[in-house]
Amino acid sequence: MPNTQVILKEKIKGLGAEADVVSVKRGFARNFLLPQGKAYEATKGNLRHTERLKAIRAEREAKELAEAEKLASKLKKVKLKLTLSTGQGGKAFGSITNIDIAKALAEESKIEVDRHMIVLEKPIKNTGNFEITVKLGHDITATVKLAVSAAGDSAPAEEEAAAE
Repeated sequence: MPNTQVILKEKIKGLGAEADVVSVKRGFARNFLLPQGKAYEATKGNLRHTERLKAIRAEREAKELAEAEKLASKLKKVKLKLTLSTGQGGKAFGSITNIDIAKALAEESKIEVDRHMIVLEKPIKNTGNFEITVKLGHDITATVKLAVSAAGDSAPAEEEAAAE
């Protein structure tokens, strides 16, 4: 199936951002991008007008960068406390995942973070203090301090957090 080139008017996930000239399948351009106003054909005349789109893109990226830096400064101050349900022998019944951390951030700090931004090599299955990395985009990362305690045994994690 032949491809065609289009100029994007807005950021489209997985395809590109404003003023990008991308090659897509002809049907995708004809049936989706062009009718919805997300792109226009890459003709010589249209290519001359990409400067305005580049200005819009620069403005959007600057705004996103400022928001990411603001969010990073908020996240660095956050100290989360989560409990892990354990059995009699101290064996963990579950684990703490990036979904749990995102929910705790939303509930305790009122900070909405997408769970895909939270970087965990593997789910947390033991108690202690952890530093969780959050990638906010534009090469900006923040660390969140997390104290994990066993269910019904919240005093040691609080004491360890106070010692730091």
